[in-house]
Amino acid sequence: MNSYRDLEIYKLAKKLAVEIHKMSLTLPKFELYEEGSQIRRLSKCIGSNIVEGYARRNYKSDFLRYIVIAWGECDETLYHLDMLYETESLTDKKQYDYFRTEYQKLSKMINGFYSSVERNHISKK
Repeated sequence: MNSYRDLEIYKLAKKLAVEIHKMSLTLPKFELYEEGSQIRRLSKCIGSNIVEGYARRNYKSDFLRYIVIAWGECDETLYHLDMLYETESLTDKKQYDYFRTEYQKLSKMINGFYSSVERNHISKK
């Protein structure tokens, strides 16, 4: 692997962040700067933490720390997605179901990646 861009978790996180950004701009005006802003930031933080962790991949504990942060941001994105849907700010059930499924998939992928790094990582000195 030559770059974080080769990681499937990065590719999916970035794709979803772009989609969440676009979706959030269609929310009711009162949500644009509240839940809309929050979910945009969270979805973008997943990928940025993957990137930062990858940059520190020579140090196992740093690498794992950033993967855990990305995983937490992913699950928090799900929470805010649920809030948007349950408060009826996001009314498109098909869109909600799509994002929920994709973020659950991403969460599982990040979990698997964490386990792989934990098992197989060899620190470079």
